[in-house]
Parts: sequence; C-alpha cells; structure tokens
Amino acid sequence: MKKTLIAHSPDADDIFMYYAIKFGWVGMKDTHFDNIAKDIQTLNEDALSGIYDIVAISFALYPHIKDEYALLRTAVSFGEGYGPKIIKKKNTQLKRNFKVALSGKHTTNAMLFRIAYPDARITYMNFLEIEQAVLDGVVDAGVLIHESILTYNDELEVEREMWDIWQELAGEELPLPLGGMALRRSIPLNKAIEYEATLTKAVQVARDHKERLSQMLLERDLVRIDAPTLEKYLELYANDESISLSPLQLKAINKLFELGYKHGFYPQPVAIEDYLIPTEYKELRNS
Repeated sequence: MKKTLIAHSPDADDIFMYYAIKFGWVGMKDTHFDNIAKDIQTLNEDALSGIYDIVAISFALYPHIKDEYALLRTAVSFGEGYGPKIIKKKNTQLKRNFKVALSGKHTTNAMLFRIAYPDARITYMNFLEIEQAVLDGVVDAGVLIHESILTYNDELEVEREMWDIWQELAGEELPLPLGGMALRRSIPLNKAIEYEATLTKAVQVARDHKERLSQMLLERDLVRIDAPTLEKYLELYANDESISLSPLQLKAINKLFELGYKHGFYPQPVAIEDYLIPTEYKELRNS
C-alpha cells in the first residue's frame, strides 16, 4: 500500500477539510494517507523546495511553483467580505513607514500588503507570534490571519481590512483568494485525478457531517479554538465554496496573478486554467 503524506497548516479550516480522511470516512484504493501540519510560510517554502507530493500553499505562491505543481480545485479558502486584518494598538496612529509583522513573504496577504504599503518596514514571523509582537511594541502593526482574526486582544484595533485592499486593487468585487492545495506534476495523471477526487470527496463529506466532525476535532484538542469560534471560522474558510473552484473563484485567482505580474512579483503572466489537473483525461481514456 502506497503511503501518501499531505502537508497542511495547523489552522482549523485545513484540519477540518482533511480529517474526513484521517478518521477513515474517505479513502483511496491501495493508498494510506498521513498528514503533517506546519505554518503556511513553512509550507510555501517546502513547496518551493519540492518536498511534498501534496501541500497546502498560499495562492500568491503558485506562479513560483507552477512548473512543478498543479493547483487542485478543492480545499480552497477565500474571503467573501472578510479576510486577514491589519491590526495596531488602540488609539495609535501609523506613520507612512510603520514597522509591520507579516506571516510570510509568499503569503497572499503579504503580496497585497506590499503593493498597498510600499513604504512600510516589513518583518516576517510565525503567524502565532504577530499579535503579541504588536502588544509588546516590537512592531507598530501586524497582519492577522487564520483564527486570530476572530480572537485578537481587546487592546488592539483594526487599521484596515485586507478585503478592502483587495477590492481596491482588483477594481471589482471578487472573492479574496487566500489558500489552496498543490499536487506534484510528476505524479501520473490518472493517479493525480484520483487524488483530487479523493480530496474533493473529503471536503464534501466534512461539510455534510460538519457538526459531528467539529465535535470530534474539539474533543481531541485538534483545533486551537472553542466551539462557537470554530463554528464561525468554518463558515468563513471551510464552507461550501471550498469544495471545488467556481468560475468566479478562478477569475479571482487570475486577477491576483495579474496584480502580481503587474507589480513585479512574477516574471510572466499566468492563467490558472492552464495549470489545473485535466480531469477530462479520465473520461476520454475510458470512452
């Protein structure tokens, strides 16, 4: 039996979207799945190094790994009127060259932030350390991601929503592309199609059994938040729109890549439709 390792972040939406596999509700013939959790920037760096066959990434990273990885259509997280938040201490004013903590160079929020605030002084740190760094005055502001957007300290306030920055840069109302999954291109195509179908089913089953799965995650201390926060968070980032990329989501990803190319983050334009797994191959092969 082939062992397949899936690398994902430790935040609640990734855990939720994978654990239907971990709990044995979804499987794949002759395949044993295992998982490893790392912070998103570490996963981005691991993807650049080609360490894992299947890995969670920030969408903004993808053009840098497009030749080695295909983007999966499932287990995606988008913002819809919400997203990462730029926070600071209450009753403070940020200077033009304020010092800010971001969760990683290749994250989507980092690219959008750098476009919007070219004069800011950036330092990168683990996303779990950003809130405390702002409270301690190590930085003037920080961009909160994952569950922190719901649980940050009362001494802090939102300077600006990343959603608003995204809408201004995009020039139209599109969902904010945050993170997804990538699969190594060297995997045979028929097997790649099977992996994507299995992962898609896992997210679908998770959504269909949300209450039961959430309770199991809480009972086993697999998430960092309480039940009410988990309920709210999953509706933000592991919802029905996470099961499979929609045409609107594809348009949003292309807009993100267009902005990245325009501002010098990518050496060439990228159209995401060219880098998805061609699932029609299975139908053609069996026709």
